[in-house]
Amino acid sequence: MHGRIIFYEDKNFQGRSYETNSDCADMASHLSRCHSCKVESGCFMVYDRTNFMGQQYFLRRGEYSDYQRMMGFGDCIRSCRNIPMHKGSYKVRLYEKENFGGQMNEMMEDCDNIQDRTRMSDCQSCNVMDGHWLMYEQPQFRGKMMYLRPGEHKSFREMGYDGMRFSSIRRITDSC
Repeated sequence: MHGRIIFYEDKNFQGRSYETNSDCADMASHLSRCHSCKVESGCFMVYDRTNFMGQQYFLRRGEYSDYQRMMGFGDCIRSCRNIPMHKGSYKVRLYEKENFGGQMNEMMEDCDNIQDRTRMSDCQSCNVMDGHWLMYEQPQFRGKMMYLRPGEHKSFREMGYDGMRFSSIRRITDSC
């Protein structure tokens, strides 16, 4: 089942609106700006730049009346990605260095502190084998986040996270 999200040009669900249940790489093709949204069902990642780039924020079902105040970054939502629900197991391999180099650790559950649990000094690439995951800048699932869908992610730096250190990782479960 796909999720459903409604975007509004202005805060507090005012102005023109755009509804979708799929990915949108450039909100400008539908709205001049986007400052609030309602997630009717499912889960979405929203981004402050086009083409799923820049700061991102995970949204589950609910109302988000003021994008800037709630998310604390960017001037408005510029793109969004629908996160399909995953049934089954979860597995990700985290690598200390880019291109799957250095130490490797496999995770099948949430981890609130990667450095403490794995003894890896850093995490610069990963291979998501099963499920969808969120990586966080700080321990305890806080700070800036990055959405990881199934597949190989060879370089977080090339994905726009140069100099950023990730410290926790969580599964996106069907609890949206």
